[in-house]
Amino acid sequence: FRPGTFLLVGIPGLEKFHLWISLPFFSMYIFALLGNLVLLFTIVREQSLHKPMYLFLSALTVADLLLSTTTVPRMLAIFWFRVGDISFGACIAQAFLIHFIFVAESAILVAMAFDRYVAICNPLRYVTLLTHSVIWRIELAAVVRSFCIVLPGIHLVLRLSYCRNRVIPHSYCEHMGIARLACTSIKVNAVYGLTVALLSAGIDVVFIAVSYGLILRAVFQLPSAGARRKAMSTCTSHLCIIFLFYTPAFFSFFTHRFGGHSIPRHVHILLACLYVVVPPMLNPVIYGVNNKQIRETVMSMLSWMGSRRN
Repeated sequence: FRPGTFLLVGIPGLEKFHLWISLPFFSMYIFALLGNLVLLFTIVREQSLHKPMYLFLSALTVADLLLSTTTVPRMLAIFWFRVGDISFGACIAQAFLIHFIFVAESAILVAMAFDRYVAICNPLRYVTLLTHSVIWRIELAAVVRSFCIVLPGIHLVLRLSYCRNRVIPHSYCEHMGIARLACTSIKVNAVYGLTVALLSAGIDVVFIAVSYGLILRAVFQLPSAGARRKAMSTCTSHLCIIFLFYTPAFFSFFTHRFGGHSIPRHVHILLACLYVVVPPMLNPVIYGVNNKQIRETVMSMLSWMGSRRN
């Protein structure tokens, strides 16, 4: 049996607070949309920002826009209008996009760490090594890798036989949330989900850690404190985004699988909901505040727009 529709309930146990919960989520979603669109427009329009670091940042911005837009509008429909019905196909598509974007973002963060490694440890080869064609190939590889990792998981969900229960205690569809409604064994799904998380995101974290280990070694070998400070300042924004991306993801993943009943279900779901909107909202702010070139470009664009109105 395969149900025609599933029913998303929002945040289980907090249904009476859905309206109040929706207000900060709506505000964060609007900020995420505006911030990422402004950042993307700035990078595309300003020729001086057509550098490897900013091209990778634009890819991260597109991924953030897709992640928040894939989840938050449906979430708000549940909070505001109690419209939790979602077709089987739409639920599968949403689960695919969420996991696909997560794996792609992780790969982009690895590429950004490699960019910083080349810029600091091998600056003379930076322009010749990270050309536009190389950057496009790296981003294409990230997309193909994400597709190859996520598609088997979706196939495992499609092969299951489902019971009459069609209620998903979540605000959006994800792999294990759908699989738990099956009547047949989901052991393969659970093993695959755990393996993918540890091998894809785990290996990405190792690569990032190695890159920054080499960066720190190169920075500490610089002769002056000013040069060391300047080198590390170019990495600050990226380190903040890495922390913001992986910490809640791994916390939610491992507590969900190994935390058992120690953490209430509504806390798990609330953290999962925050994860798809808080990083996309904060990433443009982090880069806008810490990156002088982006900050000055945005300010000059705003002043130009103001002068055109006058």
